[in-house]
Amino acid sequence: MQNTDELKAKVQNAFKDWECNTYNKSISRFPERQKTFTTGSFSEVKPLYLPNDIAEDDYNETLGFPGQYPFTRGVQPTMYRGRFWTMRQYAGFGTAKESNERYRYLLSQGQSGLSVAFDLPTQIGYDSDDPMAYGEVGKVGVAIDTLADMEILFSQIPLDKVSTSMTINAPASVLLAMYIAVAEKQGVSRDKISGTIQNDILKEYIARGTYIFPPKPSMRLITNIFEFCSKEVPKWNTISISGYHIREAGSTAAQEVGFTLADGIAYVNAAIKAGLDVDQFAGQLSFFFNAHNDLLEEVAKYRAARRLWAKIMKERFAAKKDKSQMLRFHTQTAGSTLTAQQVNNNIVRVTVQTLAAVLGGTQSLHTNSRDEALALPTEESVMIALRTQQIVANESGVTNTIDPLAGAYYVEYLTDKIEKEAEEYINKIDAMGGMIEAIENGYVQSEIQKASYQFTKEMESGQRIVVGVNKFHVKEDEPKGLLKIDMKAQEEQVQFLNKVRAERNSSEVESKLAALKEASQGDSNLMPFILDAVRSYAGIGEICNTMRAVFGEYKENVVV
Repeated sequence: MQNTDELKAKVQNAFKDWECNTYNKSISRFPERQKTFTTGSFSEVKPLYLPNDIAEDDYNETLGFPGQYPFTRGVQPTMYRGRFWTMRQYAGFGTAKESNERYRYLLSQGQSGLSVAFDLPTQIGYDSDDPMAYGEVGKVGVAIDTLADMEILFSQIPLDKVSTSMTINAPASVLLAMYIAVAEKQGVSRDKISGTIQNDILKEYIARGTYIFPPKPSMRLITNIFEFCSKEVPKWNTISISGYHIREAGSTAAQEVGFTLADGIAYVNAAIKAGLDVDQFAGQLSFFFNAHNDLLEEVAKYRAARRLWAKIMKERFAAKKDKSQMLRFHTQTAGSTLTAQQVNNNIVRVTVQTLAAVLGGTQSLHTNSRDEALALPTEESVMIALRTQQIVANESGVTNTIDPLAGAYYVEYLTDKIEKEAEEYINKIDAMGGMIEAIENGYVQSEIQKASYQFTKEMESGQRIVVGVNKFHVKEDEPKGLLKIDMKAQEEQVQFLNKVRAERNSSEVESKLAALKEASQGDSNLMPFILDAVRSYAGIGEICNTMRAVFGEYKENVVV
């Protein structure tokens, strides 16, 4: 029986013979389409990959088995043979009533979880009648001012039966408190509700911009949520550490993994510093990744992220529980790849991205709608996006075996490569003193800007083809039937807010906000105080302004 070295030598000799006598002769007669092929992240792709291209590590150490450390092949022993991923559609627009109607429609069509989009004023902690909110109410998501809006948003939706993801960051504590309060009104105890708040402020400083408070009080709020939920809301994912927006800003796959896991390290460090035991909260951490167009690179990215995070939690933080070492993640298809030209092409892009997420082992998935480059999606477009997931789940066959691309030489090579490059980024950030320091000195933003510039340059030169944009053009009519939110939504929302304010107990609101302010000045866990303010029907702007008065606001460090 041949040993590994002998087998690799034999393969290498056979490869050289093939390259000289078959491959080179072929391309001398029929040249390849281009001189150099690259991944979506600009890495050169060789014409063929062999066993020799894969690291010679022990199988159990680098791959292992599904549901076991290092979780390269998946976090559940059966993956989709047991049950499919949670199928979500990111939705929310106008008023809570309009969004509730969309949610109930999606659930009736087979969606298995909700994903709430909030409007910009809600995301940065302003009530709908604040001058800062003018013209933005209900535009990119649902407007939520008080508990009354959340009660309408989840009307006739049993919160003990549905998992809810909320894309909210700076005021995540307030929206979580509102969700808990709605559950209480439905008679559902805290230990029965499940879902996720994004709650990832570091990526807001890096790539997105919907921050409120400076880093130190923001990290306090996040660790307060970790502590509160570990005791009170055990089924809730307390953070969705997000690489999605890092990738949307133009990063490479390795940057998405490296910067996202570095954010994760910062949150774990902050929680431990606050006195929490790692195995007390780490099982409630989750991640959020992008699904881009380069299918095989994306599959490798997810596998590399799982393996690297497992090593970080085990070796750096001495986490003992399997659940603490698992990287569980939600995926959304890449909004930045959607084109306003030939919008039906986006259905194909989203299908490829869906396959990448599924082949990479996601736990939850949102598929973008074809018309999102132009407007909020129509009901028909959302249906197509949901059906894309259902077809992949039930008809493609890729869900019948666990980690179907494992062992493919190219996939394993890319997995090793992305893991190594991501780890190098983490080491650089460690050397700077951690992620907050790396953000404040502009390192992370600068690296993403360089990658974004390279992609734009390649697209504008025609080196990288985007179908319908820089090649394969057609003449198109103006788009019709788009969903538009007009100023009427703002007027209705402000009227409703005024009604709530007129009917609530104003002295109770003042009392609860005063208690929150006093607690903010100390070191108490703020979640109980925020929950009390929410129950009194204090507005999100009133609550956030109370904390603004103590914490101040973050000022961006502009990177040139």
